[in-house]
Amino acid sequence: MSDREEREPLITPALPANRSGGYGTGENARDAMSKFVVNNVAGESGRKLPQYIAGLAASGGALAAGTFLGWTAPTDKPLTEKGEYGFPISDEAFSWIGSISNLGAAMMCFPIGYMMKVIGRKWSMLSMVLPLVLGWLLIIFAENVAMMMVGRFFLGVGGGAFCVAAPTYTAEIAQPSIRGTLGTFFQLMVTVGILFVYAVGAGVDVQVLSIICGVIPLAFGVIFFFMPESPYYFVEKGRYSEASSSLKWLRGAQYDEAAEIEDLKQADEKVKAEAIPMLVAFRQKATIRALIISLGLMLFQQLSGINAVIFYNSAIFASANGGNEMSSASIIVGGIQVMATLLASAVVDKVGRRILLLVSDFMMAVSTIMLAVYFQLKQDDPSKVDDLSWLAVLAVCLFIAMFSIGYGPVPWLMVGELFANNVKTFASPIAGVFNWLLAFLVTKVFTNLKDAMGEAGVFWLFSGISLLGTVFVFVMVPETKGKSLNDIQRLLAGEKLSTEQNGTEAREDEREPPIA
Repeated sequence: MSDREEREPLITPALPANRSGGYGTGENARDAMSKFVVNNVAGESGRKLPQYIAGLAASGGALAAGTFLGWTAPTDKPLTEKGEYGFPISDEAFSWIGSISNLGAAMMCFPIGYMMKVIGRKWSMLSMVLPLVLGWLLIIFAENVAMMMVGRFFLGVGGGAFCVAAPTYTAEIAQPSIRGTLGTFFQLMVTVGILFVYAVGAGVDVQVLSIICGVIPLAFGVIFFFMPESPYYFVEKGRYSEASSSLKWLRGAQYDEAAEIEDLKQADEKVKAEAIPMLVAFRQKATIRALIISLGLMLFQQLSGINAVIFYNSAIFASANGGNEMSSASIIVGGIQVMATLLASAVVDKVGRRILLLVSDFMMAVSTIMLAVYFQLKQDDPSKVDDLSWLAVLAVCLFIAMFSIGYGPVPWLMVGELFANNVKTFASPIAGVFNWLLAFLVTKVFTNLKDAMGEAGVFWLFSGISLLGTVFVFVMVPETKGKSLNDIQRLLAGEKLSTEQNGTEAREDEREPPIA
């Protein structure tokens, strides 16, 4: 299949977010840090440039993750039809090569949170260079399908870990006034990584493409080695002098960090004081509803048809081009993803999460209905679609844009907002594991589904699922824009908030929306 694993996380990731994707231990830190009142409340003293540099350096891991997500699109036909590696790779084998990385990513959702607490955010990310490089080496020198599968699994381990660690680090090093901007770097760099692979893959063979992709995590490791550790991690460990040095690096040598360190201490003490056992947390109405909403959003994200649309984009673009393959098809799709993700980052705090989800899912349903009709007509009589190829191309572009602006990034953002601080450590990773496992399932069985139902049947199915997802959002998902975490927990518990109460509590909390 073409790009059997491009999803979201992508897109998760990442408004994690993608504000893009966070799940895991770092969420506690992020939300706790949102309460800071730094030295100069009015002007927020300290230099911003070092924070942008560190944020961009951390997002190099997102670029590396994006390359492994997009790798399957330009390598499908060279491997399965042209036999570039000298050994046969069937469609079934390639479906395993494409999907097994999702299992590696799912496996890391819980361990990476533990690693960040033990060895720190910086060294957790640097340690992921090893599985990424090992994965690319196995693919570069693969002599059989098994080596490729193991390599892809290691890429999933490293890329999945970055989907957790990089947004956490970025949020913890940033001052509140630029935390939202730095939070957009992760998801943007994931889509840039995907677009990069599409563009380079159009001009080089699979082995050369893999070599180029393998250089990216090495470059990330060299650059990120010189970045500071998160000051929040040092405070967690009681290493206050090192926290001071980290803040001096991030805010400038003239910055008076004493007040911020004191706020960090208070935030850390609050998180530890509010910690509760997992079984107790899942007896709370707000937590149960948050989990239902989060898992529902992940379910409809993965069953929206994103993989089918990505898979068929080359065939549809070729049809519109008189039957000739268009090497630019994937590049166009990647460019749409980048632009739509930029737009989502700009409007999500103005328009609202719920509206974006509703519009996104409904328009994805319309797009897949258009594709279902196209393939149904083509199945009945190919001559009927000779003059309708433009409609199929429009449907693909519309679907990709709508997914990238809503159902791609927003579910990850909302995972960071729906769970209370004291349950995120174990609740958020559940959503992450569920998402990656669904991604594996969908990418693995898609070929079988297509064979059983036909192209038109598959797209009719996806359109129905997207319409159900729209209803789910309308009935179950609350609007979290502009609300404090306390407001959100009260809404999930069934309380009604007046506009005046909401505004007052939001001002008292004075936090940015968590960068999920």
